[in-house]
Amino acid sequence: MARQDKRENIVLSAMTLIAEHGFHGASMSMIAEKAGVGIGTIYRYFESRDALIRTMYKEKEDRLVTLLLADYPIERPVRECFFHIGTGVIDYFIHNPLDFRYTEQFHNSPYGVEHRRNRIFASADKPDIFIDLYERGTAQQVIRDMPMVVFFNLAFAPIIWTIRDHVLGFLNLDALLSRKLVESCWDSVKI
Repeated sequence: MARQDKRENIVLSAMTLIAEHGFHGASMSMIAEKAGVGIGTIYRYFESRDALIRTMYKEKEDRLVTLLLADYPIERPVRECFFHIGTGVIDYFIHNPLDFRYTEQFHNSPYGVEHRRNRIFASADKPDIFIDLYERGTAQQVIRDMPMVVFFNLAFAPIIWTIRDHVLGFLNLDALLSRKLVESCWDSVKI
């Protein structure tokens, strides 16, 4: 197996186990066994279990942001940017349910709390389309003036919850329902 294939197999095995069993239920030995490699092989690619977990999340986040930035209507009204982001998040996770399940585990763990804290409070100097959307919207007075965290909760948490229900098979999040969902989220934050 080629080096890149081994790494990808380790990542896929780790994501699958973590999505199914959580971080505590997915030991390095379980990951190595599922990937068909020795534990030492994992450490050739990742210096620690924490590094593996954070690297996997970063790679998934980067992939999503790259998708969202493709054809991003930055010069268009905030509403169009909001719809681009909302529908893009839905499309990405509908087509990548394992990424969604892993991301959910990550965000509902101490890793996610640390990541969110850093993103909201410590990363103000780094470009972020979500923060930019909030800042442009409030500056242009098209988004209600509220704490950024509340904006994210109203704007994107319902999208994430509904994607979760889709992934669990409780509903079919098709194009029409996706559009209604993003419209409802927009209605909750617009002035």
